[in-house]
Amino acid sequence: MLLENERVVIYGAGGAIGSAFSRAFAREGADLYLAGRNVASVRALADEVSAIGVTAEAAEVDALDEAAVQRHLDDVAGRTHAIDVLFDAIGMDDVQRTLLVDKPVEHFVQPILKAMRTKFVTARTAARKMAQRGSGVIMSVTVPPTPMLHNGGFGVACAAVEALWRSLALEFGPRGVRFIILRSAGSPDSPGVGETFERHAQAERVSADDFLSDVTRRTMLGRLPTVPEVAEAAALMASDRASAMTGVMANVTSGFWVDV
Repeated sequence: MLLENERVVIYGAGGAIGSAFSRAFAREGADLYLAGRNVASVRALADEVSAIGVTAEAAEVDALDEAAVQRHLDDVAGRTHAIDVLFDAIGMDDVQRTLLVDKPVEHFVQPILKAMRTKFVTARTAARKMAQRGSGVIMSVTVPPTPMLHNGGFGVACAAVEALWRSLALEFGPRGVRFIILRSAGSPDSPGVGETFERHAQAERVSADDFLSDVTRRTMLGRLPTVPEVAEAAALMASDRASAMTGVMANVTSGFWVDV
């Protein structure tokens, strides 16, 4: 197994992305320390993956609260003696559908401010602990840097997250901590992505099926990646088989975005 006995912390674990990554990491043997604001869904997920035979604990943590994140990671590290992987699956609360020229400032800056605060707080706090023992991996998900109409501040927030990850990779690389981004083109099997696609379709005055067909036609594989596919790629990138990779944006877009 790729992550046997690795200690993995996942923030935003109760959502579609966080739960898919939790399942993938558990199948690879990782022990999971799951956190989120909706503790009921996080506990349900912990109970589910525990059935695989791995450790899975749930905690209620607001990642906007730096002190709460510090307490949580202190607790996990104190009991397990190490944090090997941190994955941040916290949503950005982005408001899409309208053009930037028509968007209220508050709606534009919301995903940027939330992404920068939660990603910075969780990543820096975990990286400090990982650096003390000279190893660790910190991960998140973004979309490719392709300009799209009606996506508000979401694309800008993703670009900011990638810039943050590159900077942290530079700072913490000599101390053994790797920073990895999974770039996804959006997975229709995720409820949030499906709803976003519907809003885009409405804004462009086409049917949801036609909008999805247009997006998939732009991919090399003729389809978009599923959430489990992105999660499986994350498990590989978190493992020692990717030990020479950091500051990288792993392309899991089914060829929607082409690396050059």
